[in-house]
Amino acid sequence: MSQLVLILYFVALGGLALYGLFGLLTFGLYWRHRHATFPTPPFPNDPPSVTVQLPLFNEPFVVERLIHTAVSLHYPAHKLQIQVIDDSTDSTTERAARWVAYYRKRGINISLVHRSQRAGYKAGALAHALPQATGEFIAIFDADFQPKPDFLQQTIPHFATNPALGMVQTRWGHLNDGRSPLTHAQAIALDKHFAMEQTVRHRANLFPKFNGAGGVWRRACLEDAGGWQTDTVCEDMCLSTRAVLRQWECLFLNEVQSPAELPTTISAYKSQQARWSKGSSQCLRKYGRLIATTPHHTLLARFYALISMSAYSTNLLVILLLLLQIPLLLLDFHFSSWMLLFSVAGIGQPLLFVMSQQVLYKDWLWRLRHFPTIVLIAIGLAPSNSRAILQTLFGNRHEFVRTPKQGNRTASPLQELRFDWLLLVEVGLAIYAWIGVILAMQQQNYGPLFFLASCALAYSGMVALNMREWRWHLKQVRRETAISPFP
Repeated sequence: MSQLVLILYFVALGGLALYGLFGLLTFGLYWRHRHATFPTPPFPNDPPSVTVQLPLFNEPFVVERLIHTAVSLHYPAHKLQIQVIDDSTDSTTERAARWVAYYRKRGINISLVHRSQRAGYKAGALAHALPQATGEFIAIFDADFQPKPDFLQQTIPHFATNPALGMVQTRWGHLNDGRSPLTHAQAIALDKHFAMEQTVRHRANLFPKFNGAGGVWRRACLEDAGGWQTDTVCEDMCLSTRAVLRQWECLFLNEVQSPAELPTTISAYKSQQARWSKGSSQCLRKYGRLIATTPHHTLLARFYALISMSAYSTNLLVILLLLLQIPLLLLDFHFSSWMLLFSVAGIGQPLLFVMSQQVLYKDWLWRLRHFPTIVLIAIGLAPSNSRAILQTLFGNRHEFVRTPKQGNRTASPLQELRFDWLLLVEVGLAIYAWIGVILAMQQQNYGPLFFLASCALAYSGMVALNMREWRWHLKQVRRETAISPFP
């Protein structure tokens, strides 16, 4: 039994070290390609036709802002079409229809494409609207995005100079990163993904990917790759993987921002990250063999793509590592000096966080004060993300759970909250970690203390945040359903 515990321990530790080394590889590749530039080519005299697609589902707080932003894009009116693609079941449809009618009267080519059922979720909606799109190029913005007026002027010219270019992705900016420590932490995490990981994937041609919004597709590439498919909840990764396998080129423009809203509640952020975990795992199952055996990409590109798609499995390794701590303490297991190598490997990912802030912001040191929050949230999300991965492996039904947006509201959007048994798991993990902390202190075995204390704080904080949101939700429900006893 003790040998099994030790074997599992080294498997978990070795797996996490592997992804730490992957971070160091990313850092090295970034350093190699950091000076590459992609100046915007001259705007063509006869610009191509463009369709801007705005997929929506129950977004009453941001739909009007989104439409106003889309019609403000600088592009020749006779070459621009805007599609408001709506699957909503609430007041969003009425709000969208009102503004679509308003702008159509003013000569803007904008239409509302509404479905009464949500088959295929976002991918199904985009596929449904594509036959009605007239553009040679398709730009996509989710409900919470606010592209700058010159977005198309900075992206479309790149296609004219490279017929093999199938997709352009821009860096996501942040509309509300200063709202709370949660949004600050999310912003740093996304900055790391775009400024470091996406830069490397695109510039080194390591299976670059589309991020679902804030980008433009060449329609010929989209259709050649098989169009939008509905068998994963990460339709963006699914499509871009097929496009790369078909040898289309992709371009990431780190200098062009597409500002978007960050989730403001822990429940919304958990659902978003669980969806990304599940979608990435689905794509790994769907394309893993094709990626590993393709003759058109280097061994490094294939390795990078497979490790990237499997990166969410670190959540399972974190849970396993925590569960092994008390058995190891009871076995009186102590770290040896050579095991510090695992810790050295672990600096890869933190290094990317730091570098992304240094590259993007002048006040990067001040912004990094939220780094401890990132660590605790990452650990706290492990149960939710692990469940999503296990559902991919053992489940057949995968619902696309949207992330609610709040727009300019100062209060978080009222969303339907249902009891999730995962809260009990988080409570159990918090108690387990605190027991481990006490046991380590009693035995004066300080090796695992930092990890145990981090887990104890992370899961205690996750439970506290969830309970606070539940109390706020119940108060809002009572307030909105209260009926005065007086006529």
